[in-house]
Amino acid sequence: MKGFFCGQVPPRGSGPLRGPALCGWFSVKMFQITEALLKERDKQAKWNGIPLLLQKLYEHSHPNSDFSQCQSILKEISPLLSMEAMAFVTEDRKAAQESTFPNTYTFDLFGGVDLLVEILMRPTLMTQKKKQKISDDLIKDCLSILYNTCICTEGVTRRLAERNDFVLFLFTLMTNKKTFLQTATLIEDILGVKKEMIQLDDIPNLASLVSSFDQQQLANFCRILAVTISELDTGSDDKHTLLAKNAQQKKNLGPSRAEVNQATLLNIPGFIERLCKLATRKVSETTGTSSFLQELEEWYTWLDNALVLDALMRVANEEAEQSSTESSDESGLANTSTRTQLPQSMKIMHEIMYKLEVLYVLCVLLMGRQRNQVHKMIAEFKLIPGLNNLFDKLIWRKHSASALVLHGHNQNCDCSPDITLKIQFLRLLQSFSDHHENKYLLLNSQELNELSAISHKANIPEVDAVVNTDRSLVCDGKRGLLTRLLQVMKKEPAESSFRFWQARAVESFLRGTTSYADQMFLLKRGLLEHILYCIVDSECKSRDVLQSYFDLLGELMKFNIDAFKRFNKYINTDEKFQIFLNQINSSLVDSNMLVRCITLSLDRFENQSDAKVAEVLSECRLLTYMSQMSMRMSFLFRLINIIHVQTLTQENVSCLNTSLVILMLARRKEKLPFYLRTLQQMEYTEKYPGFILNNFHSLLRFWQQHYLNKDKDSTCLENSSCISFTYWKETVSILLSPDRTSPCAIVSYIDEAYMDIDRDFSEE
Repeated sequence: MKGFFCGQVPPRGSGPLRGPALCGWFSVKMFQITEALLKERDKQAKWNGIPLLLQKLYEHSHPNSDFSQCQSILKEISPLLSMEAMAFVTEDRKAAQESTFPNTYTFDLFGGVDLLVEILMRPTLMTQKKKQKISDDLIKDCLSILYNTCICTEGVTRRLAERNDFVLFLFTLMTNKKTFLQTATLIEDILGVKKEMIQLDDIPNLASLVSSFDQQQLANFCRILAVTISELDTGSDDKHTLLAKNAQQKKNLGPSRAEVNQATLLNIPGFIERLCKLATRKVSETTGTSSFLQELEEWYTWLDNALVLDALMRVANEEAEQSSTESSDESGLANTSTRTQLPQSMKIMHEIMYKLEVLYVLCVLLMGRQRNQVHKMIAEFKLIPGLNNLFDKLIWRKHSASALVLHGHNQNCDCSPDITLKIQFLRLLQSFSDHHENKYLLLNSQELNELSAISHKANIPEVDAVVNTDRSLVCDGKRGLLTRLLQVMKKEPAESSFRFWQARAVESFLRGTTSYADQMFLLKRGLLEHILYCIVDSECKSRDVLQSYFDLLGELMKFNIDAFKRFNKYINTDEKFQIFLNQINSSLVDSNMLVRCITLSLDRFENQSDAKVAEVLSECRLLTYMSQMSMRMSFLFRLINIIHVQTLTQENVSCLNTSLVILMLARRKEKLPFYLRTLQQMEYTEKYPGFILNNFHSLLRFWQQHYLNKDKDSTCLENSSCISFTYWKETVSILLSPDRTSPCAIVSYIDEAYMDIDRDFSEE
């Protein structure tokens, strides 16, 4: 389905729009041209009779007409346009963009688009007594032609998107099951180019509309909802800087339209429950073959899905041939049976496509303002146990020989539905687990008991969230969802695109207040050794995957002496340790969270008098390395040097916080002046006095603006460091003190000749 495959129809360009040829144009212009002249010009211009057909269509679509002739005229026009639309969706992207499509261009040039819009909307403009009835077939033909024109002719989709009355009218057509698919696909494309997001509250009778949908329609409707609840992406990297985001937040005092739309959906009775049922239903629970085959027939005329239909039918043919070969000696009825019975692989692919849409909507809602409300509902409706039961047979099923693969791609291509479902599933797990006590629903009862046993053995209190977890809502079966994920994670090939998402999903389970029991649960299952194998032995080159591994390793090892002992057992040679250090130093933006973990853990271990801790401290290569002042100063210097206020993003702001952690720990030990003096000396060594400390001063000023905002949640900083936010604020204030006599103020270490601390970095 569109939106999940490359080779899909490219977005329409935003070039200069032609002015809409309003229907009044026909009465003034068309009738000034004789039919003979039109025919003669038609031959020369190769219009294929389209202007004449549009003239006939206009004549038979007057307010008092019964539209009886309109459909036959549209049947003549439709093939001319569908040919071009088919060529567009089957050509490669570059060729399609460079091609010209004269029939759709002519259709739009002579006012065809606006005429069809008027025909569709006319019943809404008439009085109740004169209201005309338009047949379902006529509506479908109008929608199909409009969509084909949108595909091939630049600017048409944007023109339609500017007509809010038409966009909202289209939603009323979705109540009719016969026209639902065509309407939904056209709406999706229009909303995709609309400059302003629509407000779901403006849709007439939204709650009753949604309640009227069957499960298939609801899944398809999720494709439209995805556009209305996701924040619009500006597509420009500089707009993703924290400066730009902060400036935008100041302008937008209230909730965004996407947030308002999310709230609207949550207020629809039974909406989340139905999504959970859709996400967790088994293939055997789906509707019968006939309804799906009927939908496939709809797709055949709905060119946006032509590639999908082609791929699905190829799967069916392969299975039919295989079945025929296997049973040719026993029965001659094999081919007959496959014609009347939908192949299982096609059923599975159908269900995968639906689940993609549903999981995406649930994922977005889990990250929204009403996160806790969504969490409560999806826990109550047992989304997680349901996904656990689908894990082996659908979500992480083995590829069959006839698994759906689009032309020009392979089974491992990120564009295939199988791959996309897995990634969407992992994103959902990440959103579900991140900083929320419901994360323990990813385990089964036996695994929860194991967490309790780990706490008892270590003589530490059980985590309240574990004790309070409702056992009736957790996973059932031999393994919970987290354990299943770990199993497939360890089997993943080195080049797999899933590695990043798997690491992110598991890391989100560990985020928040550090839990020794959670860490040991994962350590006992060999997670640390697996990560180190990927970083060191396979020498992973992907920056994204490396970053996810470093972040996960940091959460897994933080404050855990057993984890450092295991690390030292695996990294047991100088050669391995050097490879590990090379990976860390190759990109500090990617590895800084691990550097923070090691720094925090070292500080805690040094303040403990336990013999086991002392032994690991003396033997662990990693802790010994970080205990050297020169190494900590090297990390601090580089962390400050690789970021600047103008380039800070959500991705690299962690470097600023890691540098602050190093200095907060130094302040605790009353060594802050020594660190600042050393930074000053390092500047002079680099023959560029002031460049690090001036930059750091600006970064800390930004930190105050960013983190002291009343809307900012400071608990993440506290939980990740076990340092109170008050201490964070105090340390920043001390460093930014204007008193040049203070030994802990940055300005005391910048010579006046090189002072540059008052630069305005605000972005209006």
